Amino acid sequence: MTVYVVGTDGSDTAAKAGERTAELALATGASIHVVCAFTRRGATTVGLGSDVFTISEIAEAEQIAEQQAAIYRAAGITATVSACEGKPAAAILEEAERVEADMIVVGNRRMQGVQRVLGAVANDVAHHAPCDVLVVKTV
Repeated sequence: MTVYVVGTDGSDTAAKAGERTAELALATGASIHVVCAFTRRGATTVGLGSDVFTISEIAEAEQIAEQQAAIYRAAGITATVSACEGKPAAAILEEAERVEADMIVVGNRRMQGVQRVLGAVANDVAHHAPCDVLVVKTV
């Protein structure tokens, strides 16, 4: 089966890349593997009045990925998820290799001007991908 990998951080620009991924998956019968990266395994405790909440980076990443996957599933697309520790580009590349992706879909955020020199996710993915890459115009 054809597999597309898409990264998300829950942003509007990631959602635009996600929409294009869904269009392609519906047209080709591919499944989608959603990746959300997080930077640390720790948890943050937040107090609000007498209530105390613990927010885990991995739990938040899993929730973001699951929310995107739920949109795909509602459209009839098979979708899996991974929350991966590390930088977004590295997480997307590792997962694409692990699931033997046929294509990675990323947005073009931070690909212009000085920011592209500093290493945008799309730029890093495009240069190191084990498969085809589609860069979606999201900005």
